[in-house]
Amino acid sequence: MIEPALYTGRVGHIRYGKARHAFAYRVVSLWLDVDRLDALSRRLRLFSADRPNLVSFRQRDHGDGSGDLAGWARARLADAGLGHATHGLGMLCFPRVLGYQFNPIAVFVGYGADGRPQAVLYQVNNTFGDRHCYAAPLDPDDPAPRHRHGADKVFHVSPFNAVEGAYRFRLVVPDARYSLAIRLRVDGADRFVATHDAVREPLTDARLARRLVTHPVLAHKVIGGIHWEALRLFLKGATYHPRPPAPLVPVTPNVTIHKGLGDAQDTGTSRD
Repeated sequence: MIEPALYTGRVGHIRYGKARHAFAYRVVSLWLDVDRLDALSRRLRLFSADRPNLVSFRQRDHGDGSGDLAGWARARLADAGLGHATHGLGMLCFPRVLGYQFNPIAVFVGYGADGRPQAVLYQVNNTFGDRHCYAAPLDPDDPAPRHRHGADKVFHVSPFNAVEGAYRFRLVVPDARYSLAIRLRVDGADRFVATHDAVREPLTDARLARRLVTHPVLAHKVIGGIHWEALRLFLKGATYHPRPPAPLVPVTPNVTIHKGLGDAQDTGTSRD
């Protein structure tokens, strides 16, 4: 059974090239059982699913916007040949705080009948309202805690990175800790690295109240940070790339697993 939790940690970005740039900030994320959102709402006073509250989660903010998030996620995993990993669905994302949210990326983990993680679905969102997913299998028998996979970049995220190159993902599935590193490589060289490292906390009203104090403007900080860092990149002379059409298909499936990727270049949160 997927146990809902809070994950507190840091997000970091490093951009390489002529307009080298780096920053990091603290964040709080929700780890949710997509099939049991109503039960969580009944247990907590400060959190609601699909209803206003101090902290909330709205299914229409994710997936295809229809509101049936579990059905959408299962269909996308099945489309990617990962239908065996739909017996349970965990999701890590930023919550709505005082009604506002923005998630650059939401991470869905699909579990098999044996309760082990067997697939991941990354839903990437840009500030234009476009969404795209990358799907990958997870090897439940791999003794290493880090799952590694890659995919060609097909979706426009930042106006200062063209739709070119390939991503390298390194994932530690949410447990006592969570970690995700995404490295963009173009012509064999690092172009950009994003990281999110966090530790688990119990999801209780007391912890939510505490995080509302320590992170009172989480969602505004995320979207405000995106635009502020974009301005800094522009002033540094980074090349601007106009928004291209979104991909015709909503999911890039069956991402290639990379066994030999090192971790040394994936650590971006320590740089401000």
